[in-house]
Amino acid sequence: MAMLRERKGYREKIMRALYQAAEDNRLLGVEGAKLRDDLGIPAPDLAAACSYLAGEGWVVVDWGRDNTPEMITLTHRGIRRMETDEESAASPEGRATP
Repeated sequence: MAMLRERKGYREKIMRALYQAAEDNRLLGVEGAKLRDDLGIPAPDLAAACSYLAGEGWVVVDWGRDNTPEMITLTHRGIRRMETDEESAASPEGRATP
């Protein structure tokens, strides 16, 4: 199992990849196997990250056999979180603008 810093990094990578995929279609999900391969995340760490993100309400996960994430989709709350992060990064003070 990955260390805390790695786990946080995996979660951020997953969120960014899902947010980019959702730019054209908010209902679009990403296959777990594609995320695993594209992001280079070990299968157990992908499952743990998806479980965490689902617990936060940021994604919905369709689970397959052996607790494998088959399809991961951003929720409205997850999209809002990513938009807030994006706004914070664009703000000169490094924080979201009203």
